[in-house]
Amino acid sequence: MSSFQIVSASRHQRTRVITDYHASLGDSLMYTQTFPLEFRDIQSCYPIFFIKDPDSGQFLATALFGFEAEENLFLNNRSWDASYLPMMIRRQPFLIARQGVDPASPENTQPVISIDMDHPRVNESQGEQLFLDNGEPSVFLQEAIELMKNIHRAHQHNENFQQALLKYDLLESLNLDITFNNGSKKSISHFYSINESALYNLAGDALADLNKQGYLQPLFMAIASLSRLRPLIDRKDRP
Repeated sequence: MSSFQIVSASRHQRTRVITDYHASLGDSLMYTQTFPLEFRDIQSCYPIFFIKDPDSGQFLATALFGFEAEENLFLNNRSWDASYLPMMIRRQPFLIARQGVDPASPENTQPVISIDMDHPRVNESQGEQLFLDNGEPSVFLQEAIELMKNIHRAHQHNENFQQALLKYDLLESLNLDITFNNGSKKSISHFYSINESALYNLAGDALADLNKQGYLQPLFMAIASLSRLRPLIDRKDRP
């Protein structure tokens, strides 16, 4: 269960957030959502695939961490073994909420930062504090607020990126059959990847359109990220 509250000094003066990474803190994830705005950093560490939301029908970009449900091959003791952490991992336990600006106009809202008080990272004795003794936001909270602003912007950018993928038919279903050193096998069939042939055969005006919108670089970053699949398999094969 989750219990989100809009962050305020009056309610969260004593609240702290554990910044370790561990299965007990909710980090046993096979993948997490990522965004075109961070593909350059993501592709240096993780394969980028796409999944189709069964409810909305939308395609979401994901950074792959493992090959089984709740398998995260980047967890190491209480740390994360990679040079870059995806924004959706770093955001925990925060989320963007909508707060009314004018009681007379309920539809007039603004994004604000909220915190899940039921998240295993949240407590009153360990980790980073949200507010200083004088009630001012801590550096940790200021950085979290900036991160949530970036995520809010990334969500908006991602909507148009998805439309471009569909417009130019740039996604194809992915079927991978992987054999690990111990003889076990894994088939991956519910992911999508960038259709390289379709991308390379686009006409000049289509490429110019993608480039103008800032989508051409993320497309090539997603393709380049597939080189991280072999190192991920190697992590799985470690004794």
